[in-house]
Amino acid sequence: MKTITLYTDGACSGNPGPGGWGAILLFGEHKKELSGGEANTTNNRMELTAVIRGLEALKEPCVVELYSDSKYVVDALEKGWARSWRARGWVKSDKKPALNPDLWGRLLELCEEHTVNLHWVKGHAQNPYNNRCDQLAVGEWQKLKG
Repeated sequence: MKTITLYTDGACSGNPGPGGWGAILLFGEHKKELSGGEANTTNNRMELTAVIRGLEALKEPCVVELYSDSKYVVDALEKGWARSWRARGWVKSDKKPALNPDLWGRLLELCEEHTVNLHWVKGHAQNPYNNRCDQLAVGEWQKLKG
């Protein structure tokens, strides 16, 4: 399987409010940037969407080194929370409904198709790819804010 590096970020102006997401796929010398936005969303939905769109862009099962500054995304996958929420019908251990079950469901499907290795990176720090994803995401919500 090919090994792909995926950087992702989501941003929102207000929470909820106009939001954007950015993703960068790296494979050898190849680099592909993706981004999009929604008029009324949350930061967490944009973080999830960035990962989903990045994984959906892959044409075959891959090993994916995923870099995200979202503890929500990294912890829920790494610690198995999202799988537990799904197993309990999208209910968390505290009996409250899990948020964003539509996006988590799709992301878990993609994680079963690809081998995803998770890496948390500090946001707004020295990582040029994470910073570029942030620029893409912010640029998208700024378009929507008009």
